Amino acid sequence: MASVDQIAPLKAPAPGSLRRDVGLIGLMWASVGSIIGSGWLYGAQKAVVVAGPAAIISWSIGAVAIVLLALVHAELGGLFPVAGGTARYPHYAFGGLAGMSFGWFSWLQAATVAPIEVEAMIGYAGHWSWAQGLQNTNGTLTTSGFIVAVVLMAIFVAVNFLGVKILAHTNSAATWWKIAVPLGAIFVIAATNFHPHNFTSHGFAPFGAKGVLSAISTSGIIFALLGFEQAIQLAGESRNPKRDLPRATIGSVVIGAVIYTLLQVVYIGALPLASFAHGWAKLNYAGISGPWAGLATVIGLGWLGWVLYADAIVSPGGTGLIYTTSTSRISYGLSKNGYAPRLFERTDGRGVPWFGLIISFVTGVICFLPFPSWQELVSFITSASVLMYAGAPLAFGVFRDRLPNHERPYRLPGGNIISPLSFVVASLIIYWAGWETLQRLGWAIVIGYVLLGSYAWYATKKQLPNAPRLDWKAAQWLPVYLIGMGLIAWQGGFGGQGHIPLWWDMAIITVFSVGIYYWARASAVGTAEIEQNIEEVAVVDEGGH
Repeated sequence: MASVDQIAPLKAPAPGSLRRDVGLIGLMWASVGSIIGSGWLYGAQKAVVVAGPAAIISWSIGAVAIVLLALVHAELGGLFPVAGGTARYPHYAFGGLAGMSFGWFSWLQAATVAPIEVEAMIGYAGHWSWAQGLQNTNGTLTTSGFIVAVVLMAIFVAVNFLGVKILAHTNSAATWWKIAVPLGAIFVIAATNFHPHNFTSHGFAPFGAKGVLSAISTSGIIFALLGFEQAIQLAGESRNPKRDLPRATIGSVVIGAVIYTLLQVVYIGALPLASFAHGWAKLNYAGISGPWAGLATVIGLGWLGWVLYADAIVSPGGTGLIYTTSTSRISYGLSKNGYAPRLFERTDGRGVPWFGLIISFVTGVICFLPFPSWQELVSFITSASVLMYAGAPLAFGVFRDRLPNHERPYRLPGGNIISPLSFVVASLIIYWAGWETLQRLGWAIVIGYVLLGSYAWYATKKQLPNAPRLDWKAAQWLPVYLIGMGLIAWQGGFGGQGHIPLWWDMAIITVFSVGIYYWARASAVGTAEIEQNIEEVAVVDEGGH
């Protein structure tokens, strides 16, 4: 899954100071290292429980969806080679209100990743007797588990205060480790235990199309494949962005999709028949914790199980540390753009935004309350992530209209078709997460509007120097989109009332999304205002501490 050590740095270099010395391998390695993260520990198990062996199809659909979003980002990354572009493109195209909204979506996405990593660490730790009382049988945290989770969150924050530089130096080694372990598991397990009949013993797709589609959002497939944007973040330092950006972006998604699909195939084929004798929905293997490590132990590869148990600490821990950092940097950026109090800009002697770190800790702890299980957290983060990425296709269309003559190192062929299609796909992924997840996401969005909106109102009334300029007209489509998605999910069959039949619901989502896309494209700010928005953000960046 995505590693955002470069998504939101404190200060983006001025365009003239960027050194274009990153080649294709460097770009691709940044994205591949982000995609192959902790998501692989649980993704295969969660997907097969939801979709059965047809989870292989779920991974393919997820890969296509991510490729579409990645293609759009490839052109935008070359057009605006700035750090944190994913959250900035909507601000450029639609002004302050949309910028505030997608900034909040970005922060929400980053703030919920560390709790997911903690859940993964605790789940795999259940292998050891001292940790077996940390989780209930349904995956939720016990009281002692909650305490341990809070302590781990505190460690993430403490290390961010004391050891961020050390983490940066170990990033390359961590990437090698994160890629080598799953590849090794694929080879060893496939060579020693593989049963083709597992794919048909209970039917290839026992839960039908609904299971295949639900798995994409709820089991960690999209969560695992996110991370392609790391190449985009390095666009300004690419030696040949026109050639290398699309190759690195698409190549990283293809590599990640191939590895994850192989993991899914090997996982299904290696399971003992007794583990799914009562159907895929009741998958188990004698209570041994950790899907991959438990499987390795059951089939007689105890040494591999120990390696995987170690990886279950290293990979999630490293990702949790990085996302804790990112959360504080995004809140720093929100404050710089006038959407949050200046307190978030306060830094200590090491340049660490200490207040943002504290808030990220508090938020992470709160996440353990309404979203206690790993899968529910993944559903939430997937929706928040895709909602964040959905702003890019909208901005893409606006820039094609308003900035036709701006230099594009990479111009996406068929962009006027791929762009709305990618927005439709993003909307479908959000919908497939289910009504229960979207209901919680909706409340989180409301809380964000109350918090950021209250500050924006206060800053404007007091005429503070960083008061945001909200463009209501240019973002008029946004509340309609958010509320409309909620209503369709409420009436749909993915956890909703079931009043809209399968396939009809997706047709409605498609038509609705296309309408929103062209409405947003027509109501965006003019060329002069886009240029002003770009300039204002550039000035903010250069003003750092």
